[in-house]
Amino acid sequence: MPFSYSSHRKFLNSTAKVLPFTPISSKSSSFFGESLMFGESRPRFGLQKITHLPNLRLKAAVKWRKELPFDNVIQRDKKLKLVLKIRKILVNQPDRIMSLRQLGKFRKDLGLTRRRRFIALLKRFPAVFEIVEEGVYSLRFRMTPEAERIYLEELRVRNEMEETSVTKLRKLLMMSLNKRILLAKVAHLKTDFGLPTEFKDTICQRYPQYFKLVSTDRGPALELTHWDPDLAVSAAEIAEEENRIRERDERNLIIDRAPKFRRVKLPKGLNLSKGENARISRFRDMPYISPYSDFSHLKSGSPEKEKHASAVVHEILSLTLEKRTLVDHLTHFREEFRFSQQLRECSSGIQICSTYR
Repeated sequence: MPFSYSSHRKFLNSTAKVLPFTPISSKSSSFFGESLMFGESRPRFGLQKITHLPNLRLKAAVKWRKELPFDNVIQRDKKLKLVLKIRKILVNQPDRIMSLRQLGKFRKDLGLTRRRRFIALLKRFPAVFEIVEEGVYSLRFRMTPEAERIYLEELRVRNEMEETSVTKLRKLLMMSLNKRILLAKVAHLKTDFGLPTEFKDTICQRYPQYFKLVSTDRGPALELTHWDPDLAVSAAEIAEEENRIRERDERNLIIDRAPKFRRVKLPKGLNLSKGENARISRFRDMPYISPYSDFSHLKSGSPEKEKHASAVVHEILSLTLEKRTLVDHLTHFREEFRFSQQLRECSSGIQICSTYR
């Protein structure tokens, strides 16, 4: 079951999404990632002292709270992705028109497992596709004039966004440990970043002053060739500076204003215990660690490393077009950013997860 991350603060995915600051043991379990270990127990009166207890495994259910507005967006997005897959197949055909029989050969690529008629599928999107009848047994389809216009407009915008796409790739490489990422991994964020379909043969080749393609034993990779300190500023740092300036201006206008207290903003109906609120507050009050800083010295699983991981996830989300992406896409970058195995646990109110089938 895939997940999706979003950087909107008004959502929280779970009351249990808090970084464990004091791990209980080193073995894994389904809830904490660790098994609960007990040391020597106190001797009972009249009984032989027990030196240890066997490993006990406690099962606990993580409470997931769905955000209906966000989940509705995900459901609509599934339909959009199907339309875009069909359109991608169609635009590669001569004159951008093809028969339904030809489309049937791409059933697996479209992720269609049920034997459903394509004519019924296409009729679900009359604003995008129109069916052309050429005889009783010959049905072809193409994009509607309006869909054709939007497609050409999209191509124009993508060409204009090339400079922005290059900047996103540079920032992604600057955050990585060795300033090098496999192209196969970058491809997972291609759509979310708004990169061209053939970005390997286009922008990756046109800007050798910023990055270059290198061969590795695991396939071609994109490597940074120039570090730009002006780009090493995260979206969170920019937002914090803007808030600081705004609050300073407000203090100049308002006299004897009561001091602000940092509160954990929660969706309606989601309540946290005092202990959970305290843990989230402690995590937020930790010094900010820039996603562009050197993190090679940070110990895996430490609060500082999880703080850095949260900053990296937040920055990646800020680079996406819709400020959200699949968690599964992020897990491909565990090696480059040293994400922990409990990647979903490091959100701490900054991102949320939404499950969908």
